[in-house]
Amino acid sequence: MSEAKVWSGRIDSADGPTAIRWHQQVRAPQEDSPAGVSLIGYPCDLGVYINKGRVGAANGPDEIIKALANLPWHLSRPVYDCGNIQWEGELEDAQAALANKVFKQLQAGHNPIVLGGGHDVAWGSFQGLRRHLDQAAPDKVLGILNLDAHFDLRSDSEGASSGTPFQQIAKYCKNTGKPFHYAVFGISEYANTRALFDRADKLGVTYLKDSHCGFTQLGPMLRALDAFMSKIDCLYLTIDLDVLPAATAPGVSAPAACGVPLEVVEAMLDAIQRKGLPVLMADIAEYNPTYDIDSRTARVAARLAARLAGLLGKPTTKA
Repeated sequence: MSEAKVWSGRIDSADGPTAIRWHQQVRAPQEDSPAGVSLIGYPCDLGVYINKGRVGAANGPDEIIKALANLPWHLSRPVYDCGNIQWEGELEDAQAALANKVFKQLQAGHNPIVLGGGHDVAWGSFQGLRRHLDQAAPDKVLGILNLDAHFDLRSDSEGASSGTPFQQIAKYCKNTGKPFHYAVFGISEYANTRALFDRADKLGVTYLKDSHCGFTQLGPMLRALDAFMSKIDCLYLTIDLDVLPAATAPGVSAPAACGVPLEVVEAMLDAIQRKGLPVLMADIAEYNPTYDIDSRTARVAARLAARLAGLLGKPTTKA
C-alpha cells in the first residue's frame, strides 16, 4: 500500500457515519478480501523519455492518490491500494512487473485501475489482462478503448516507448490469432503523422478526431462508441489525460491544443455504463505533476479514477 501519509485528509466526524472520504475507506488487499477495485501505481516515464517527451510522469501515481484521498466516498464496493510496482532495469522490466501485478489482482477477483506513468503502461496492463482472460475466459472478445490525442501505434522496430503500446498489442494479436479490436476517441490530426493514420486504417482501428468529439457531435460520437462496443464481450479502458484540453489538464506529457471536453469524456463513461458491458480494468496515463497548475490535472485524474471505480466490473455507484 502507498504510504499512510498519502492517504490522509479531512475528517467530518460531526456530520455522522456517512460523511466519509476515500482516505477513510481504502485499505491494502488481503488474501480473503472481497472483490473490489485495485489501485496500482506505475511510476515510470522511461517510455516518455524514449519517445522524446517531457519527463515527470513517474511522479504521477502518488500525486493522483493525494488528490483521491480527500474525495467524498460514494461507492458500495471496496477499493484497495496495491501500491506502486517495483522494478529494476529497462522499460520492459517495468511493464513485466505491472503485467504480473495486474494478472494477480484480476485472478483474485479485483478490477485494477492503473495510475501512470507514461502510456507505455498499456502494454503492461494488456499483457496482465490477456493472461487472465486466457485462463479464465479465453473465448471472450476483448476490446480496447483509448481516450487519447495520439494513436500510440508507432513502430517498435527501434524499441518500445510510450508511443508504441498499441502497435505492440496489434502485433501480439496477429501472432496469437486474437482479434484486434481497438478504438481511439480524441485523435488530433496535428499530433499524428500520415503514417500513423495509414497504420490505423490498415489495422482496422475505429477512431474519431477531436474535432468530432465536441458537444455538437455528441450524438454521432456516442453512436460510434455503441457500434464499437457491440462487437466485443468485455472492455479494457485506457485514458491518456492529454485527450483533455490543455486548460483542463496542463500537467501532462504532451498538452493538447484542442482536446476533448471533460464533460464529453464523462458522457462516454456514462454511455459505457448504460451499455452494461463489463469493463475489466482501466488506466489513467501521462499525468505529469511537474507541469501541473494548482493541482488542476491531479484533481481531474482523481475525479476520473473515482468515476472509473464505480464503472469497473458491474455498476456499483450508489444512486
